[in-house]
Amino acid sequence: MNFNEQIDSEYVIQDWDAQEVKKAQAAFLTKVYAWMSGALVLTAVTAFFVMSSEVLMMTLLTNSILYWGLVIAELALVFALVSVLQRLGSKVMMLAFIVYSILTGVTTSVIFFAYTTGSIASTFFVTAGTFGAMSLYGYFTKRDLTTVGNIAFMGLIGVIIASIANLFMGSTILYWVTTYIGVLVFVALTAYDTQKIKQMAIAGFVDEESSNKGAIMGALALYLDFINLFLFLLRIFGGRR
Repeated sequence: MNFNEQIDSEYVIQDWDAQEVKKAQAAFLTKVYAWMSGALVLTAVTAFFVMSSEVLMMTLLTNSILYWGLVIAELALVFALVSVLQRLGSKVMMLAFIVYSILTGVTTSVIFFAYTTGSIASTFFVTAGTFGAMSLYGYFTKRDLTTVGNIAFMGLIGVIIASIANLFMGSTILYWVTTYIGVLVFVALTAYDTQKIKQMAIAGFVDEESSNKGAIMGALALYLDFINLFLFLLRIFGGRR
């Protein structure tokens, strides 16, 4: 998901010197990555727990209504986080992010049924390396990545539409086209979102509450980039059972 949503009313441009800017960036980015990492751990633990339970796994695999209901709830929650919940308190946003991470763990647990555990683990490390490299690029580059982010967002819309269409078409070619484009899209979005988060840190927030809300939004953006990049790379590197 593109990270264009900003809580403009809750941050202000500060007249800081270079040292103060670095401190503000470090503190805010630490908060963002702590939330993102915690959410990823929670998702992984949830997925492993569901996978380890034969009853839960079979329920998900055999009850399509339940599974797609969870997927819809997951999508609804992330859209609520972006468009509605940011108007509420940071504690509500934190709780919603935690619930979303758990739901993602439940819905993605089915990958253990489709792919070998070894290939899932190796793809995770490939994803972590790619994500880390692009996040560093987004943080340190002097280039404005707004155009890159806009193009990636348009590409994401195309991938979503094509993927939905392919559910009915069943085209192998379209499957692989959307897979490789999806990888490129989320590689680009990782760099773009990191740069946007860095800009938020430089701008500064009016209070701790708005800082916490900004950190959750930043963590959500990077979390979505990581999860989707992982799922697309899994299509390429995952060993089928």
